[in-house]
Amino acid sequence: MEARQLAERLARRCDLAVTVSLAGRTAAPALQPVPVRVGGFGGAQGLADYLLDQKIDVLVDATHPYAATISTNAAAAALRARVALLALRRPGWTPIAGDRWVEVGDVAGAVQALGNVSRRVFLALGRKEIAPFADAPQHSYLIRSVEAIMPPLKVPHAVYITARGPFAEADERTMLEEHHIDIIVAKNSGGPATYGKIAAARALSLPVILLRRPLPPPYPPPQAGEGREGAAVETVDDAVAWLDHASAPAADRGV
Repeated sequence: MEARQLAERLARRCDLAVTVSLAGRTAAPALQPVPVRVGGFGGAQGLADYLLDQKIDVLVDATHPYAATISTNAAAAALRARVALLALRRPGWTPIAGDRWVEVGDVAGAVQALGNVSRRVFLALGRKEIAPFADAPQHSYLIRSVEAIMPPLKVPHAVYITARGPFAEADERTMLEEHHIDIIVAKNSGGPATYGKIAAARALSLPVILLRRPLPPPYPPPQAGEGREGAAVETVDDAVAWLDHASAPAADRGV
């Protein structure tokens, strides 16, 4: 989400040549306003080679908060290629009065937290994370994903929805009520686009099982002499401001 928003902000600038890199896991990704590269790089070294080959000055890590491997590879590649790294890290949600959250470390923990008694479960996870719930066939599942779940989950009762956010709170509440949902399983993605289900769960007093975020790669940036200076920011506005500063002439930056 932030990658597309940042690309939209930078697309018309003449002082920057921007390329968006997509992993290629989604068959019909959202359109981007700048050139797009699709597919993996072959790990940290492959990404470092690409950065050097393309003479990249700044690598922006604006991946999903749960894409830990990509962020780790980005940090290592920036260090190896001596390229500035800007990490755009969306803050996670924090509970407020009325929230009924249970935090777990992984999907297996979420399956266990559902318990043995049959429940009507809304799964708001990526399609690659659904399979472990086949170990809990006593539950009825409402499964929403950007693309169809193939093959379907091997359980007796499952309903599938394909949709791409943002999702409004009112719509989320209607969906939860129509499907008589008892509990939600989701990631702590942060941001407004998918917060509607969290707000709706609070309004309906529904429990939410949240997968904890993976720890980001070590920061601050590389030591002097080993890589170019970088930063970690939380918003697109902050990212644009950092890029403005980084791309300004040295005299304008007070250097």
